[in-house]
Amino acid sequence: MNYLSVENISKSYGERTLFENISFGISKDQKIAFIAKNGSGKTTIMSIINGLDESDTGNVVLRKGIKMAFLSQNNNLQDELTIEESIFASDNEILKVIKAYEKALEHPEDEETYQKAFDGMDRHNAWDFETQYRQILFKLKLEDFKLKVKNLSGGQQKRLSLAIILINRPDLLILDEPTNHLDLEMIEWLEAYFAKENITLFMVTHDRFFLERVCNEIIELDNGKLYSYKGNYSYYLEKKEERIASENSSVDKAQNLFVKELEWMRRQPKARTTKSKSRQEDFYEIKDKAQSRRKENKVELEINMERMGSKIIELHKISKKFKDHVIMDNFSYDFQPGERIGIIGKNGTGKSTFLNLLTGALPLDGGKVVIGETIKLGYYTQSGINPKPGQRVIDVIKEYGEFIPLMKGKMISASQLLERFLFDAKKQYDFVDRLSGGELKRLYLCTVLIQNPNFLILDEPTNDLDIVTLNVLESFLLDYPGCLLVVSHDRYFMDKIVDHLFIFRGNGEVENFPGNYSDFRAYEDSTDVAQKEENKAEKKDWKQNNPTGNLTFNEQKEYQKIEKEIKDFEVQKIAIEQLFTDGKVPDNDISKKAKELENINNKIEDREERWFELSAKIEG
Repeated sequence: MNYLSVENISKSYGERTLFENISFGISKDQKIAFIAKNGSGKTTIMSIINGLDESDTGNVVLRKGIKMAFLSQNNNLQDELTIEESIFASDNEILKVIKAYEKALEHPEDEETYQKAFDGMDRHNAWDFETQYRQILFKLKLEDFKLKVKNLSGGQQKRLSLAIILINRPDLLILDEPTNHLDLEMIEWLEAYFAKENITLFMVTHDRFFLERVCNEIIELDNGKLYSYKGNYSYYLEKKEERIASENSSVDKAQNLFVKELEWMRRQPKARTTKSKSRQEDFYEIKDKAQSRRKENKVELEINMERMGSKIIELHKISKKFKDHVIMDNFSYDFQPGERIGIIGKNGTGKSTFLNLLTGALPLDGGKVVIGETIKLGYYTQSGINPKPGQRVIDVIKEYGEFIPLMKGKMISASQLLERFLFDAKKQYDFVDRLSGGELKRLYLCTVLIQNPNFLILDEPTNDLDIVTLNVLESFLLDYPGCLLVVSHDRYFMDKIVDHLFIFRGNGEVENFPGNYSDFRAYEDSTDVAQKEENKAEKKDWKQNNPTGNLTFNEQKEYQKIEKEIKDFEVQKIAIEQLFTDGKVPDNDISKKAKELENINNKIEDREERWFELSAKIEG
């Protein structure tokens, strides 16, 4: 069933054309990711779909009776409402059903109205609505229901907007960067929720793990054309590579033909026959094809890095707290040359604060930071670039000089440098305030890197960057010879760039973990299994001394069966994980085994939920 159709939409601003004649459809149960470069109009397309902007041509058709919701990057909440009041202020059909039921209870003599309201509660499964919305709020760390919107952080407001949408359960959900401002725990919960729920999605996201595990189709806008891939992110990468190879092969053939036709054109007399005029027209088509080879995006910057001495940065028992909130507690570390460290942890555990302590942007409560004499810091913060009014892109770079020094005495002009950061000649003279969010981040990154740091600190560098730019940034950082310290919620990025982690656990606890993010998750999962086995053993001992009298006979049988099932599934899970760890999964079986592992994890989660429900009845 088709839910929504986008038909030949276009959008221009003055002489600048964002996109032309874009068409696609969204059908029931599709989970579509929309991929395009920054500045090509992703957010504009989302706004047009949701009626917040108008296209110059074409139209958007939503199927009658389909309920659609939009999670934008800008929150649309009322400041004076509390978290719970915001839930009840939303346009939720279930709330109307509950209100009708409550009104019917006031007039029990009206049996027909009461029965209609009662049936409505059953039909919409509204009896457990309060439990459902409170569970989602707890999952999104919004436990203080009486807190007003105006007192929430930007991240909390984003999570509240997400909670309202999930609670309202729309038929079609449009998401613009849903994982921004979520910590890793919440991203993984949301990922599992979307993967499991029968919900139709259309989203823009740069989170490639999210794309891999949630989406079943990817639509890409590339050089003004739409391409559709019926699969997840891995499938998209494979098929896109095949498409580009095919396109380049066609261009190569056109170039060979162009050389022959060019020679013919030069030989022909001025007077031409009808046949030769037709060949002339074909010649210009061949010429366009021959000159259409795509430009591969690659940041080329030869860092003129200062030589590192033996002393990099030493942290000696550093401490920091805000009132009773402990961020660092006597933390010590001695950075080594070439280290690539990632920082992960829940929101509020002090990741960005740690970077500000290290760079001197915040004062320490105790301890000291010793920075080696040869160390030159480059600090990319979340605050981004602050351009002057009316400033153009090239003016930002020229503040560092008309010419920028590179390695081995080489020099490069400001314009040439911008080209290497994917700003073409036309874009360089755009006003900075016209750039997209991702383009602003790319320009800011350029200003950090051209200062030739040998210790690079990046705080959430992947936010607002498109996937093309992310791949470019990763390629650059893989070749970066200095020290690297990164805070990021982008698991794919962290796996590729860092080789060990600082885990911020909260309350000043920081764990040094040798490995990337996937290594850490595998370790955590194996630890969880061991802990669960220990907990189950304790439960078994407790159960021997506590009868299950509160359970029915069938529930007692189910309770015992679930314990055995969970144990069996966990044994299967460990076995598959060990195959991946040992590299014993054949390439053609990786997708199959990964799906099998995902199914086992889902079964364990379902069984554990039921086990806890029955346990609660025993305790009651």
